[in-house]
Amino acid sequence: GSAASSMQRESSPNVSLAERVACRTIAAKPVAITFRAEVETTMGPVKMVMFDLAGTTVRDENYVAKCLFRAAQEVGISTSLAEIGRNIGTNKRDLFRMLLARERGAEAPLAKIGSIAVSTDEAHVADAAFDAYEQYMLELYQTEIEEIAGASDTFRWLRRHDVAIATDTGFHKSINCAIMDRLGWLRDGLVDVALDVEDVPGERGRPAPYMIFRAMEALGVTSVHDVVKVGDQPADMLEGYHAGCRAVIGVLSGPLDAAALGAHRHTHLIPSVADLPALFQREGWV
Repeated sequence: GSAASSMQRESSPNVSLAERVACRTIAAKPVAITFRAEVETTMGPVKMVMFDLAGTTVRDENYVAKCLFRAAQEVGISTSLAEIGRNIGTNKRDLFRMLLARERGAEAPLAKIGSIAVSTDEAHVADAAFDAYEQYMLELYQTEIEEIAGASDTFRWLRRHDVAIATDTGFHKSINCAIMDRLGWLRDGLVDVALDVEDVPGERGRPAPYMIFRAMEALGVTSVHDVVKVGDQPADMLEGYHAGCRAVIGVLSGPLDAAALGAHRHTHLIPSVADLPALFQREGWV
């Protein structure tokens, strides 16, 4: 616009300081423009915590990795218990596909899981491994299932402070339902939403952030800055980072130590979920 129109716009009482600075600059010679912005530095209380299951809130004596390894061996996938242990927390069908791709020498990093190309034959092998693994896990959880010490107490503490509680997992629905049925967290009102990979389009589980977004939608939470993610696996840390959560908290109750888990993006590391209330109080999140 012209200098006159710029001056007229600048005099309007409804124009912001930044706009007035810009108008003066346009009316005069072009110079570098510096805009002052008010930045909100104080966040309110956390509204939702997304917890992982196995290794975080559900005791896991390497059960998941052992069942995955057993299934991989059964169908002839070349891997190791250690390799599987570094990559759990994801969609297990996609995990087997990733292992098959690595076996033939393809680049298949954890961050790309869910989008790794496999042949039709490899997909069939992955499906067979998944079916075997699922059966092993369901048999295991008929007897060997209990919470991580302090998990229910932490849920109760968060609920008393008006924090919604969601869980997500790399398990499929059959195993997720078996866990919830046995532990009774949904039935007893300790958990608000219990999600698994079948609750998001394309079963795109961790490290994608979609289960966090789905829980936010279900619970009416509108900002990721009001959400905290808690887990024991690199996939959990990536999920929280990809979602943009206020905090991404690693717990050392799973198979990884502080050095291994701490190598991945996180904001805090704590021994277990039992230590979460103290962290919330220290950070002023409630």
